[in-house]
Amino acid sequence: MQLTVLGSGTSMGVPSLACNCRVCKSTDPLDKRTRPSVLLSRDGRNVVIDTSPDFRGQCLRENVKRLDAIIFTHGHADHIFGFDDIRPYNMRQKTQLPVYAAPETLETLRRTFSYAFDSKPAQSTIPEVSLHAISGPFELLGAKISPVTLDHGGTPVLGFRIGSAAYLTDFSRLPEESKPLVRGLDDLVMDALRDTPHPMHLTVEQALEVVKELEPRRAWFTHISHELPHRETNERLQKAGFPHVQLAYDGLRIEVTD
Repeated sequence: MQLTVLGSGTSMGVPSLACNCRVCKSTDPLDKRTRPSVLLSRDGRNVVIDTSPDFRGQCLRENVKRLDAIIFTHGHADHIFGFDDIRPYNMRQKTQLPVYAAPETLETLRRTFSYAFDSKPAQSTIPEVSLHAISGPFELLGAKISPVTLDHGGTPVLGFRIGSAAYLTDFSRLPEESKPLVRGLDDLVMDALRDTPHPMHLTVEQALEVVKELEPRRAWFTHISHELPHRETNERLQKAGFPHVQLAYDGLRIEVTD
């Protein structure tokens, strides 16, 4: 299986609107970050984790010709607002798409995109999905996907363990009961927003403490703000004794074993 980072940026993206900081003005393509999402692929089938506001552009960039399921980490705008753009996959595949999420996230989808769930006759296309509440591990693309409970500034959200990798975006604390699920992985893709503290996200320093505790072979920081220049931050991590830790970037591909 392959995991592709569709978007490695924070909720405002990088560059951020009306910002003249050096990262937003950077010409380095690795400093261009769309909103957070990843794609799981195997044998021509694809599952997306979160449909960010940049979902359409991300799928065009990665040439995603087919979509087989959607998983949501939580219901914040930067993770769900691309939901309407699944319609071309409905039309071309002539099928509903299964959606997997926590019950409260499914309820947010119903409220936010009520036109897709109100059973009223539609004069145009609408997203066509079947909803599946996550209550434990489930299987997609022939692989076991295990939900990992995270604390996002006091709000429970989900990360996911997929074989030898895990995707843990948007969290400020990793509960003790979740740590055994994500210890000793080959690849850990996880939240590290910036250097300055934030009530809902990890700083780089806090994320490194998590890495030291969980001991993955490689760690990739995502949900990155415009405070972290890509190449400079990677050099800093290496000099600090973390050569196995890097910033993720849009288009990063990671091979995952079951």
